[in-house]
Amino acid sequence: MIAGLVRQALRKHPWTFVGPACTQALAATIVTASLGLRASMSAANVSSPENGLDVVAPLFVMISVYLSLIIVGVTMGSAISRQARDIALARTIGAGPGQVRRAIALQAAVVALPSTAAGYLLGGLVGRLWVDGLVTNGVAPESVTFHGQPAALPIALAVTLPTSLLGAMIAAIRLSRIRPAAAMSDTAAPRRGAGIVRTIAGLLFAAGGVFAASRVATLDAEEAGAAAFIIMLAMCAAAGLLGPILLRAGAPLARVFGRTGAIAAGTMAVRARSLSGALVPLALATSFAAVKVAMHTTVAHVTGVDEARDVLWLDYSGTAVYTAFATVAALATLVTVTMSRRREFATVRLAGATRAHALRIVACEAIVVIVTSLVVAAAAAATLLVPLLHASLGVAMPHLPAGAVISGVFGVVAVVGLGTVLPAAFLLRRPPLEAVSVDA
Repeated sequence: MIAGLVRQALRKHPWTFVGPACTQALAATIVTASLGLRASMSAANVSSPENGLDVVAPLFVMISVYLSLIIVGVTMGSAISRQARDIALARTIGAGPGQVRRAIALQAAVVALPSTAAGYLLGGLVGRLWVDGLVTNGVAPESVTFHGQPAALPIALAVTLPTSLLGAMIAAIRLSRIRPAAAMSDTAAPRRGAGIVRTIAGLLFAAGGVFAASRVATLDAEEAGAAAFIIMLAMCAAAGLLGPILLRAGAPLARVFGRTGAIAAGTMAVRARSLSGALVPLALATSFAAVKVAMHTTVAHVTGVDEARDVLWLDYSGTAVYTAFATVAALATLVTVTMSRRREFATVRLAGATRAHALRIVACEAIVVIVTSLVVAAAAAATLLVPLLHASLGVAMPHLPAGAVISGVFGVVAVVGLGTVLPAAFLLRRPPLEAVSVDA
């Protein structure tokens, strides 16, 4: 039965595993590149504790473990949500919660093996480019050249496989325990409300983030930097928990686009809960990058002294890692939600809507998600930046270059567009009757 559930999931819903696969490949890429950097430094007999290169490899491996566990859980949660009906049927004929969890864990393992191998190959290229960048920017001496680490593949597997299994098991808890009848009803009619417990938890996370941010000004620079990510994670977790409320509050924005926008505003009431899963990674990536960039640019603006290139390179490298993981999670969630709407799109087409009209509805929904994500990210970043800048520089407003703002907005637009409009356009190419028969 376990093998049957795995085969059914991989054959019927292959696109839902793109998120876990990309997460595992990204983790393997970072591990391989980090170990390659360490091997390159050792081969050149270079030790640079003053620049932090001695701790970069283990630090990035730890980041990969931490983020893989979280993001695989998020992306596998999106993947298994599409299997609710299949799992409910399996439960009806006698499958226990343990068998369901093992089947989902096996799905993650099956995806992890080829994904890790692909990440290992890509990690060699990324590592070479990384070392070249470190040398070019003066972080590492010119004597350093890239050397691959032969043990990187088994080490990458030691990272991706356990984190994938654990993340999948966590994601499977709710669906494996739910009664078959409840799972079937959830599939037929998605829950619309945020729930009292979820709302209270979101408010507590938001209050905790604000309180922690108000106290961060009393910490020294190193402690404040360590606390920054945790504070933004709390704020973005609050946004995820309150996501259905926030998206429904932003839904009227779509009405400015006329009748098409009005339809989109109505559909957001149904899709707000599932789309809220993308708010956390979107807001986290945008707010974290904004804080990192704003801290450096504001210091340079106030003091008139540019920071050293090696410091910026290392700091922005870590920011890129966080952002990449978050982007994968957001994109996977959006693609999964959009691909699950095949039957809905077919029904709209059968009711007389053209392909272009259906796409305009999806675009209006995407605008709501984009605006909501940017507002949440700006609020989370400001909550942390204002006390930090006031304590360290005596200014309340960050100096963020227009180019950085435009890049951030464009990044969110690109992720949401690729996760919603593009897969919707693909689905709408299929004749509506064919799409309905496939889902039947």
